[in-house]
Amino acid sequence: MKGGMNRRNFIKGSAMGGLIFADAVASTAVLARENFPEQEDDSARKFFFNKEGKFKILQLTDTHYVAGDPKSVRALDNVNQMLDLEKPDLVIHTGDVVFGKPAEKSIREILAPISIRKIPFAVTFGNHDEEFDRTRAQMLDIVKSIPYNINTKVEGIHGETNAVITLASSANGKISRVFYLFDSNAYSKIEGIKGYDHIRFDQIAWYRKQSEVFAKMNGGEPIPSFAFFHIPLLEHKRAMQDDVYSETRGIKGELVASANVSSGLFVSMKEMKDIDAIFVGHDHDNDCATLWNRMFFIFGRFSGCDTVYNDLKPNGARVIELTDGTKSFRSWIRVYGGEVVQDLRYPEDFMNRFGKK
Repeated sequence: MKGGMNRRNFIKGSAMGGLIFADAVASTAVLARENFPEQEDDSARKFFFNKEGKFKILQLTDTHYVAGDPKSVRALDNVNQMLDLEKPDLVIHTGDVVFGKPAEKSIREILAPISIRKIPFAVTFGNHDEEFDRTRAQMLDIVKSIPYNINTKVEGIHGETNAVITLASSANGKISRVFYLFDSNAYSKIEGIKGYDHIRFDQIAWYRKQSEVFAKMNGGEPIPSFAFFHIPLLEHKRAMQDDVYSETRGIKGELVASANVSSGLFVSMKEMKDIDAIFVGHDHDNDCATLWNRMFFIFGRFSGCDTVYNDLKPNGARVIELTDGTKSFRSWIRVYGGEVVQDLRYPEDFMNRFGKK
């Protein structure tokens, strides 16, 4: 644990301010609409690799933005710089987008740079995004109204930001990657269990059903997949504490602030044999990647500024690059100012322990 400020002793503040918002425009991204089985909403998104056979995701996390607050200026500058330097095909924000009133103005302002650049993006909410003057459902409606947002709403299960995104070969249109977005909810509502919430059983059942559908489409073989959400699993904590059967690259700056119960999602992922990497945020002082039980537990890089604790400076973002025809992937961290750190290939750069139980 680092000696600086952390989530246990941070006292939050908020402020009000102005609004930057992009005019509505028609999407020109490499993106198609198609019916998606087992999901009522028919606007599931399907992406394609580019002509070079590459696809790049920028993961923003924990911007904790407050419109008009000078402490948020560097967060907005960081988002703009990350977008300009990386030019991603897709942006996924893994939560705690805002941190004060007015929530609508704040979320529109921090997401506007993505929309202005006509880059498709999705959001999976964190525990703080519903704490101000809008409900979680209202916040999703606002996000969905921003041009180039691709969030969908899965009715009948917990959370607002559960969604599925697919990536297909540009040569034959065959789906080669699935990205699952889970809403990790906010705080525990189980009597006697304090702390953060967990991903619920109905969300896990929804994921398993989607996984089965994709495997059936793929001749019975699971399609390699990623998961994105905000609050780490209890298994994240176990993985980072296991010095014998895990391998970690990057910065471990604080204890993992997971839920205090195992949701069963990790076991379901192992049973479905599709998800091989989990990308989360929430812990501002962690940006590491850990391999444990043949799963990559990967933190994004803190993308916010001084409205919250942050000993991991400068801020930045995680980048994920996929190559058509291969299951392995590359991921690095771009920090504010332009430097690239932790440029790793997965699983190749983790072969010391890859394959151990």
